[in-house]
Amino acid sequence: MAKVPEGFRRIPKRSNFMALLGPVYVRRAGEVITLGIRVASKHSNTRGLCHGGMLASFADVALGYTMSMLLGRRGGMVTASLTIDYAGAAKVGDWVESVVDVQKMGSRLAFVNCYLVAGGKRIVRASAIFAHTGPVAAKQ
Repeated sequence: MAKVPEGFRRIPKRSNFMALLGPVYVRRAGEVITLGIRVASKHSNTRGLCHGGMLASFADVALGYTMSMLLGRRGGMVTASLTIDYAGAAKVGDWVESVVDVQKMGSRLAFVNCYLVAGGKRIVRASAIFAHTGPVAAKQ
């Protein structure tokens, strides 16, 4: 499988779902947080393309992870709404990256947009609303 682009580091397993989805990688340059994933055969549909459900899951993870990194330990977030539009496709072996834009972060809700890009082309547009859940609990 092709190597991971420079500057990305693997995100440690944070949940059983992330273990199934990943490996997922992150690169941070100041406030710009980019997640990436290499499309594997486990992500493909019967046509050999990356399944739309996998792309929706990756978009949700990219949106939520970005919010989490920007908030730090100050608070947790849960997805209240997620809208996905598919404008293209990725195939097995493609590198898919997120481009996330925080539109507004309020005291209760955050509005966030994301594009997933493969081969220099936007293949998914995602829009989400996140609800603050309060401070992040310490892991046990």
